[in-house]
Amino acid sequence: MTDIRRIPPHAVDRPALRRQLDAGLTAPLSLVVAPAGAGKTVLLSQWAHSRPDLAVAWFDISSADDAAPTFARRLVAGVGAVAPDLHPPAAPVEASVNRLGDAFLEDFTGAIADAGPLVLVFDDLDRLAGSAILADLWRMVDLLPPNAHAVFSSRVDLQLGWSRHRLEHGLVEIRQRELAFDSATTARVIARIAGKPVSEEAVAAVTARTEGWAVGVQLTALSMRFAEDPGRVVDTLADTDRLVVDYLSEEVLDALDPDRRDALMRLAVVDEASAGLAETLADVDGARFLADLERDSMFIVPIGGRTGWYRFHRLFRDLLLYRLRAQDAHVEARLLEAAGDWYLAEGDGETAMRYFLRAKRWDRVMERVLASGRDVFEDVRTATVAAWLREVPAELRAGNADVELLYAITEGMSGRALVAVDVLQTLILRTPLTTGQRQVALAYLSALVQFHPHAELFVDAAHEALGLLAREPDAELPDLLGLTTRPLLEYLSQGSLGRALLFLGDLPAARRELERARAMAGFSYAPYRVHLLGSIALANAVLGNLVVAAEQADEALATAREFHLLAHPAPADAYLARAVVAIQRGESDVGALALAEGTVRAGANQRTQLMWVSHAITLMIDPGAEHLAGTEPPGPPPPLVRQTLTAAGLRRARLRGAPAPPAPPAPVWSSIAFEEVARLLIDGQPAAAQVRLSQLRFAPDASAPDAAVSFGLLQAWTLASEGRRPQAREHLVAALERAEPEWLVDPFVRAGPAVADLIEELLGARTGFTRVVVSRVRAAAAAPDRALVDELTPRELELLAFLPSRLTIADIAGRCFVSTNTIKTHLGHIYRKLGASGRDAAIERAVELGLLDARDIARVG
Repeated sequence: MTDIRRIPPHAVDRPALRRQLDAGLTAPLSLVVAPAGAGKTVLLSQWAHSRPDLAVAWFDISSADDAAPTFARRLVAGVGAVAPDLHPPAAPVEASVNRLGDAFLEDFTGAIADAGPLVLVFDDLDRLAGSAILADLWRMVDLLPPNAHAVFSSRVDLQLGWSRHRLEHGLVEIRQRELAFDSATTARVIARIAGKPVSEEAVAAVTARTEGWAVGVQLTALSMRFAEDPGRVVDTLADTDRLVVDYLSEEVLDALDPDRRDALMRLAVVDEASAGLAETLADVDGARFLADLERDSMFIVPIGGRTGWYRFHRLFRDLLLYRLRAQDAHVEARLLEAAGDWYLAEGDGETAMRYFLRAKRWDRVMERVLASGRDVFEDVRTATVAAWLREVPAELRAGNADVELLYAITEGMSGRALVAVDVLQTLILRTPLTTGQRQVALAYLSALVQFHPHAELFVDAAHEALGLLAREPDAELPDLLGLTTRPLLEYLSQGSLGRALLFLGDLPAARRELERARAMAGFSYAPYRVHLLGSIALANAVLGNLVVAAEQADEALATAREFHLLAHPAPADAYLARAVVAIQRGESDVGALALAEGTVRAGANQRTQLMWVSHAITLMIDPGAEHLAGTEPPGPPPPLVRQTLTAAGLRRARLRGAPAPPAPPAPVWSSIAFEEVARLLIDGQPAAAQVRLSQLRFAPDASAPDAAVSFGLLQAWTLASEGRRPQAREHLVAALERAEPEWLVDPFVRAGPAVADLIEELLGARTGFTRVVVSRVRAAAAAPDRALVDELTPRELELLAFLPSRLTIADIAGRCFVSTNTIKTHLGHIYRKLGASGRDAAIERAVELGLLDARDIARVG
């Protein structure tokens, strides 16, 4: 099954070049690079038609493809058209930085692994030269499964470093010298198009003058068809000093009927043409007009997979537009607006907007944007709307407060927080706003806490928004994206207050304010419910309330799955909460997939504060493995993360026996205070540790098990170091009993092997939980076994543990709230690294390497 463009009626077959493309199928990539008009598209169409055994997804690259979300949707739809069983990727694109991103690419390439023999043709790829999306496609080539092949077709060499593919895969490259027509091919083309006999000498002259350039030969043949004396065309062509394409194009256009020429110029304003557009713009019988153009080889080609749609050859279109603009400088804008209206009537608002923008009809742009609904937010298209409004002159936006509010909201949702804060603060301080507009501005300013490094600023904004909403309950509100109703604004402000306190490190207060938001009417809106539940779960996980945190995170992710929101940024908090729960229980590998998924979704719209949380969680897994944390997010970390990073640095130094990095003493109980006391105990200073504990303002809180267990553990350790064994035992038992209901292991792991020794000495194997604690403390302290050259990542280790079970790939994906594509991709990596051909062989090899325990396999397998 193929989804390819039709072959132009006068095209000549190139069997030798088709065989070259056949040979390239064993490699991930083939390359076709030649100037405009060299015959790249025709060759690839002929090749695709000659291979009915392949599913060919064809992508004509246009200016609309420079937006990552739009390109991703088109990529998935294009492959889905030829591979109907495709499971669409669940990973989001990195819209805020206009990239597809590794997560989407891994998910996508995992999805097409089951699509059968598949070819992805990217034609006119030079339109994306220098863009992040082109770099992503280059990365995609390296991820393609063996059944898939990509063809890059471009006017220019894209400078992507082909050498590696030449060496490793024998890259097939077809360039101008291969595409150039010889005299025999030139003769066939002229005979088909001109329909007149031409001498061998004339054919040789045309071949020499055009250097076998396909479009030059085609233009010559057209000129011959319109001329009374074909020989005169050849003689004039040989004598002229003008560029071949300029001279011949003018000749062809001047020979046309004036009405036909005028219709061509008017139709050239659109990137793609259909019968309906031709009728609207050129006042012709659209279907017949386009069919005649194709029959006459008038440089219009059908678009693959879209019956009845065509586009002009780029060279010919450029000439038509030049003629149109010279004839009437204002007609192009009117035609572009008419095209936008046609698309609007057809229900394609996004394409309509592109034409209104090109026409500089800013009033139409602002009108359409203000009419947008919640689907823009739910489908993660806020970056697209922000880009549209960014093109509107700033002075025009500023003249409409609703438009400026919407611009700030969409910029903020897309990760451009500094722009959004600046616009909202300018509106609040300097622009006359209605009470309703001010309520919207304050609520959405408070929501930017997720993107901005200074959370304390947004506490005030949230309080001010809530106060104004309470004082003026009847104020008329503008309708922006359907997200500015009073219940949603109240909910947004309350939830933002809770998140601000979370990032500031005041976890009990954060949870209290977030729970208040949960009781509000806005909680019923699914994306907001998913986000809030995840935030509450994250606060509870850090506090040590692991049972309820796990339940809340799973409820959030189940809701996201129910409402098709797993690819949305909203579940990021819930995924990260799952990762923290796993770490707190001493099962860091179990949280690796959730951590990766949360990191991707936090980065999808550049929520830098949550990205910092993800970075800190990575260091919580193993403070000594700083390389796992990757590049730090932009901007300074919030206080919550700053405290975690400082504590991780102190712990790293303590476990290595290195001098502690300088840090001011913690005034109250915190993870930093824990490390200060633990360091004193390791250094043999129990008296100083006791003094330090007494200085800390620790107030036991039943809702904060982590703090209670950590403090009690240090008390026991200090007492034991002073030789007060009975009291130490009492405190140790209390700490373990407080930890066991939550299965809270991390405080003991953080303390290190000395505490495991203490538990064994004072308590022995008292309970199953005690044995688990000692086992996980010892495991965390043990040096990793480097038995593999290419080590399994934490995500792969988590999936490896599922292999002995009877769970299918779909079952594992369901439990982890990820796509089956993600599971397949990581299983492929596991099998490759273990040198295994399948599941059973991987289990056997993992047992040999000590990555799986044979006793566990006996229990679950």
